[in-house]
Amino acid sequence: MPTPPNPFAALPRPTLRSVELARKEDADDSLSALRDEFVIPTKADLRNKRYGPHDNKTGGGNGDGDGDGDGNEQAIYLCGNSLGLQPRRTRDYIQRYLDTWASKGAFGHFRELEGGLPPWLHLDDALKEQAAKIVGALPSEVVVMETLTANLHLLMASFYRPTSDRYKIIIEGKAFPSDHYAVQSQLAHHNLPLSALVTIAPPSSDSPYLSTEHVLSVISQHAASTALVLLPGIQFYSGQFFDVELITRHCHSLGITVGWDLAHAVGNVPLKLHDWNVDFAAWCNYKYMNAGPGVIGGLFVHDKHGSVQEPQVDGDAKSNGDSQLAFRPRLSGWWGSDKKSRFHMENKFVPIPGASGFQLSNPSALDMTAVLASLDVFSLTTMDALRQRSVRLTAYLEARLLDYEGGEAPYKIITPPNPAERGAQLSVLLNPGLLDHVMEYIEDRGVVTDERKPDVIRIAPAPLYNSFWDLHRFITIFHEACKEAVAGTQRAEKDQSTLVDHV
Repeated sequence: MPTPPNPFAALPRPTLRSVELARKEDADDSLSALRDEFVIPTKADLRNKRYGPHDNKTGGGNGDGDGDGDGNEQAIYLCGNSLGLQPRRTRDYIQRYLDTWASKGAFGHFRELEGGLPPWLHLDDALKEQAAKIVGALPSEVVVMETLTANLHLLMASFYRPTSDRYKIIIEGKAFPSDHYAVQSQLAHHNLPLSALVTIAPPSSDSPYLSTEHVLSVISQHAASTALVLLPGIQFYSGQFFDVELITRHCHSLGITVGWDLAHAVGNVPLKLHDWNVDFAAWCNYKYMNAGPGVIGGLFVHDKHGSVQEPQVDGDAKSNGDSQLAFRPRLSGWWGSDKKSRFHMENKFVPIPGASGFQLSNPSALDMTAVLASLDVFSLTTMDALRQRSVRLTAYLEARLLDYEGGEAPYKIITPPNPAERGAQLSVLLNPGLLDHVMEYIEDRGVVTDERKPDVIRIAPAPLYNSFWDLHRFITIFHEACKEAVAGTQRAEKDQSTLVDHV
C-alpha cells in the first residue's frame, strides 16, 4: 500500500517550525473547540506533590495552552493512549449519581428522575447507541461491562472451543502482556501445552512492523490446527493499525474464529465491527475513551452469535417443559438474564439477545456514569471527523519530528508512515541510553508522554483535546531534551575515557 505524501513535509522549514502555522491550523479546525470539554492540568498541577482539586472552571490557562507565567500554563498532555483526560461534564454527572444515591437509595435503580441520569437498572442500555457508533456496531452488539482482560476471558470461554484437530491460538508476538497471560491461562484451563500458542513475530529484528501479508501467511500456515486468532486492533508498542477487515475475512475463509483487542483502537480510529463481520472484540474505556483509570470496559459480539432461539421440538416436549433455549454457550450471570424475569429469582437463565446476554453481575453505576459523560462528548462529533483531525495532527507531529536541527536525529519513528496503518500514536525509538535523560527533561517542563523501556517514547495527540499548539510546544522541548541528553552522554563517555587514560 503506497504511503501518501505528508502535507506538511513540503512546507519551507521556517514555515513548518513557525508558531503561526500551529496557531492557524487550530484556528481553521472547528473541532479545536472540543478541547474546552476537558480539564487540562497546568504545569503547576503536575509539580504539586499534594492532592488538591483542580479549578474546574478555568482548567488552567485560557484553553489553548497559554497562561499567566509558567506555572499557570497548561501542561502538554500527549498520553491519551495510556489515560485520557477528564471531561468537564464527568464531575457533574458523578455528582448527580451521588445525589441520587444519597436522596433515593435503592429507588435510584428504577425511578426516572427529572434532571437526573437514567435509572441504574437501565444505564447499560442508555450507553449502547453511542458506544455502538464508536465501534461501528448495532446497539444490540455492544455492552459496557467488566474490564478488558475479564471480558477477553469471558469471550474466549464462549468462542475458544478447542478440538483434537483445531486447538491453537494465534496472537501477535508483542501483544500487551495481559493478552499473553489470558491466552496462556486459557490453554492451561483446557489442559493444552504452551506449544499451542502461536505468536506472529516481525520478519526483521530491525523493525516491529508486521505487514498484512506476513500476518495472513502465518495464519494460513497454522490454519488446519487453529481454533482462534486474537489480535490487537492497534499494536500498543509501535502504534500500528492492523487491517481488521481483511484479516477477519481471511480467518473466516479458513474456518477460524477471530477476536480483537481494541484497547488502543476504540475512540482512536473508525471501526466497522458489524460490517467487517468480526466475531468478538473487547476494549477498555480509560485511554482514548477518557472515562477514568481502571473504569469499566466494553465488548462486542456479532449479532450472528448473539441470537436466542426457541428450539424446534414436538408438542409433548413443550408441554412437559423439556424444551431448552438455544444460544451460544457462555459463562453466565444474572445481569445477562432477561430483564423482565431477572428479579423473579427462578434460577432459569434466559439470556438477553446480543452482547448484553454476556453480562454477569450488577455493573458499577459509578463507572457507567463516567463512561456516559465521555460518550456524550463523543456525540458532539463523529469518528470520521475525529479521524480526519487525527491524521492531520499526526502528520504535523511526524513532519516536526523528522525536522531535527543540528545533525542526525538521535531517534527514529517506528510507527508506519502510512496514515492508514496507524492511529493517533507515533512511537519514537531513542538511541540507547537517552530515554531516562529525555523523560526527566520533558517532564520537568510539563510534558506528559508514555515510555516503554528500554528506549521508546509513545506520543499520542488525542484529536478530542490535543492541539497543533501542543505539538509545537512539545517538539521545542523534546528536541532540546534530545540535544541535552546526547551532550550529557558524550561528556560521560569523555570523562570515562579520561579516567581510563589516567589509570
